[in-house]
Amino acid sequence: MSGSKSWIAAPLGTSVSREERAFFGGEAPWGFILFGRNISEPNQVSDLVAELKDVGGRDSTPVFIDQEGGRVQRLRPPLAPRYPPARTLGDLTERDPSLAERAAWIQGRLHAIDLARYGIKADCIPCVDVPVEGSHSVIGDRAFSTDPELVARYGRAMADGFAAGGGLPVVKHMPGHGRGNADSHLDLPVVSASPAELEDSDFVPFRALRNLPAAMSAHLLFEAIDPKRPATLSPIVIQSVIRESIGFDGLLMTDDVSMKALRGDFYDLSAAALSAGCDVVLHCNGDMAEMRRVAAAARPLAGDSARRAAAAEAFGARTPEVADEAALREEFAELLAQVA
Repeated sequence: MSGSKSWIAAPLGTSVSREERAFFGGEAPWGFILFGRNISEPNQVSDLVAELKDVGGRDSTPVFIDQEGGRVQRLRPPLAPRYPPARTLGDLTERDPSLAERAAWIQGRLHAIDLARYGIKADCIPCVDVPVEGSHSVIGDRAFSTDPELVARYGRAMADGFAAGGGLPVVKHMPGHGRGNADSHLDLPVVSASPAELEDSDFVPFRALRNLPAAMSAHLLFEAIDPKRPATLSPIVIQSVIRESIGFDGLLMTDDVSMKALRGDFYDLSAAALSAGCDVVLHCNGDMAEMRRVAAAARPLAGDSARRAAAAEAFGARTPEVADEAALREEFAELLAQVA
């Protein structure tokens, strides 16, 4: 990890171009992330992951992906089976919460099995946002439940399942995207709830999962906490809420800084996120001009950020526990059959 800088990059296509190889080699992103545009067929995905790790200079270079299930699943058949959204798993609560918990654990474990086939060890799961009535549907069925205690329970199970497969889970979107009144891919959501309301609901799952090794920030404006800056750019939210109130001391990456919730020059946005307390800046659209600005603001990982990054890498480098894949898939299918 020595020499890595505080950003995560995404290649533009299904292989690393000559320009990208030279750029990534010089600007040393700590990790990479894949999207649908980067995926075509099994050997290509494996080759791309290996190429990114080679560019990163170490086997433990994190290669992230969003593989939740439902709407957010980058690897799809035939590269990986279709999985249900978190809400479908949460619906098992009506029969027995322990069934929902077990289903969440199995889905996490199966994600680890699927991703490991391509050399991917880091997944941006679980999503433990808590939707409220009237909030935007961008979270919607990506949430296990509207009950924060159940969200925490099932989110923990999914994270534990993925971790049992030797993977690095990334909890999102800290400190909570459930109340958002807009899609942060397109605009900045504003949350007007009081700090007490947030403490009693939105922050509950994140506090319960605060010992996970990595998390992703939320691009929301919490008016009652910092009326001027989105959470990703707010030292008040990151220090007072995420680090102190929630008690999270793992690696904090930004959500994608190219999302339209954030406005401005990419150097300024990246520098502001790092100054606010994020450990690494995530940039996802593969635009080289934008990446150059992000990389210019990034700095060598040092201090607490280096410690957290090293811990996250080590977490994702563990040997998977032995699992009977066929038996897990059969049990999972039986559980899903119970959802009305």
